[in-house]
Amino acid sequence: MPIKWVLHWQPNAGTTVNNQILTEVSQCVESINGVKEGRWKDTLSFYKPMLRVEQANALEFPRDFLGISLQEQPNKYYMVIRGQRLIMEADSSIQTIMEKLQSYKTRVALNFEGFQYQLGDFQLRVGKVVTIHSENLRGIVMEMEYLPISSWETSHQIMGEFFDIWQEALGKRSLPGHFVHVEPNFSEYGLSDQYTSQHTAVQYASIMAQMIATAQSSQPMRS
Repeated sequence: MPIKWVLHWQPNAGTTVNNQILTEVSQCVESINGVKEGRWKDTLSFYKPMLRVEQANALEFPRDFLGISLQEQPNKYYMVIRGQRLIMEADSSIQTIMEKLQSYKTRVALNFEGFQYQLGDFQLRVGKVVTIHSENLRGIVMEMEYLPISSWETSHQIMGEFFDIWQEALGKRSLPGHFVHVEPNFSEYGLSDQYTSQHTAVQYASIMAQMIATAQSSQPMRS
């Protein structure tokens, strides 16, 4: 499977994300000859346990976890428990099973949606982060995929070089922020060097933690 970096937009201090930034980023992809190929959408849900009286020992249950649905694997569902560094791949029907068992309920669900572009051997996906049933912009993400290579280590140099070219092109637009690549330690999750959709799910879990931390740090302190 091709290697992929999942990046998120880091606003400058005192600024927030907005649709104009998303438009500028999309235009920048097209300015470096990216060819628009269609739409894409991934979905991420935060789950929390629904504990009954007889389940008072909540330590037996993960406090919460992330469920991730990826367009590249429509029949699969990925669950990430970051605190315990666990990643699980299940059939997509697991969502229906969890609803019927009433073991966990969705606390909040987010869509990552936008457009896919082809640029030589690279595919770029640029999109917004919005809560389901709302168009309020929560963030901007980008997937950067290199089709010929599936080894995480082998791909580092060419991915890094392309990321530098991208940052330079985007920098000419003087936008109030930049894309950040935070590399998870995949070995902590028991994942190998050969890239899989589980690696993608772990990256999404990682950037959500970063985005939440950024949002919290940008809020004014209450006295």
